[in-house]
Amino acid sequence: MAVITKFVVVREGVEKMTFTSKKEADAYDKMLDIADNLVPFITSAELKIDENSVEKLAFYLASNKDELANLLKGVVKAKPSAAKPAAKKATKKAAAE
Repeated sequence: MAVITKFVVVREGVEKMTFTSKKEADAYDKMLDIADNLVPFITSAELKIDENSVEKLAFYLASNKDELANLLKGVVKAKPSAAKPAAKKATKKAAAE
């Protein structure tokens, strides 16, 4: 018999996600905290967005917090070159043959 340790993230009595490592569970819990904090911030913008969309937007921003932080700092991510997609297509063709 195997013993499996699971870390469960619970919010308001609802099980949100299960992880096999405490580090992953803590990271997800922190992301949910960030999303919760973003909801009133987005709502205060008075953009006439329904509550469900505000929650989805807050979750998206929290999920991509590192990229968002870089954008707010003015760091622009390098655009992918045209050669990369062509290389992927060639690999797919070779795999299909």
